[in-house]
Amino acid sequence: MPVVEESVFIARTPQEVFDFIVKADNLPVWDVSVVKAEQIGNGPAGPGTRTRGASKIMGKQFDWTTEVTEFVPAARVKWTSVEGRMSFAVTNILESAPGGTNFTFRIDADSGLGGVFGRLADPFIANVQARTVRANLATLAELLVEQSAG
Repeated sequence: MPVVEESVFIARTPQEVFDFIVKADNLPVWDVSVVKAEQIGNGPAGPGTRTRGASKIMGKQFDWTTEVTEFVPAARVKWTSVEGRMSFAVTNILESAPGGTNFTFRIDADSGLGGVFGRLADPFIANVQARTVRANLATLAELLVEQSAG
């Protein structure tokens, strides 16, 4: 199972980062692989909240639906796929640090990304995805710092 895990320091409180990342509409703003994302239903995000979206990885688009399976405000949130061609889980961990938050993004995906690319491509795809995640996290950190200055 390919795993990509990357971290970044964000000069905002864990609660501010958490409030931003749990809003489905914000996901395409900082994650270039996400083409669209929307929360299914109304109300604040929490355990059981579902998000419908689509991602583009190496030129292939994947529609997905996730459900929040772990939700600890300002500390941890995990989305697990419940519909779509690939099975994955995304875990975000937020830890308080001097002057901000250490934010860790982890994605666990089924081998071969659901059979689309095949098991032999897993290491290559994981490396490409790790670079994308690092760039996305830099964008997220920059975006949140700009918002606090604005």
